[in-house]
Amino acid sequence: MFTISILVSFAGTWVGVEFVPAWMVLPLVVVELIMLFSAFMLRRSRNRAIGYGFVYAFSFISGITIFPSVSYYANVGGSSLITSSFLLTGIIFAGLTAYAYNSKRDFSWLGGMLMVGLLTLIGLSIIGLFVGGFSGPLGLGIAGLGIMIFSGFILYDISQYRHGLSEEEIPFAVLSLYLNFINLFLYILRFFGILSSDD
Repeated sequence: MFTISILVSFAGTWVGVEFVPAWMVLPLVVVELIMLFSAFMLRRSRNRAIGYGFVYAFSFISGITIFPSVSYYANVGGSSLITSSFLLTGIIFAGLTAYAYNSKRDFSWLGGMLMVGLLTLIGLSIIGLFVGGFSGPLGLGIAGLGIMIFSGFILYDISQYRHGLSEEEIPFAVLSLYLNFINLFLYILRFFGILSSDD
């Protein structure tokens, strides 16, 4: 399911490029946020099909909404920047997943720290909108923090899931891992994009 969600996201990006006008991206971001809040309600549902449909719908929409960022950094560093960032994301994701799954360590202690870090990241990102947080040292710092936080979430989530999941929990576990992967990719892309633009 995780691989399918990534492929569906790619399909969403292609649709975004070919058919979705720029003015629709912001409303779709709002839809994404509403869907995330709705996920907490859907998680209580025992209808597996609803869960799977939700994951694929979210992946498709997020594929559309991340295209502007991908397009921007493609213009900054070329397609090689996108490819290398995606490959690095895959390597980090696979490595952390293997470590968390095979390690006997319990990473549940990261939960509180990660939530504080995530709120800090959101706050800094909002501040960055007004003080040039998408470039320079502040931009690099925010991107670096994002990379660390979502790497931590991979360890945390895999640690929670390695003991097994019920059928009803699988779609939402995949959603969590998908969010970790996509956000890690975007922050890695942003980090190296800023470095490329400063050259």
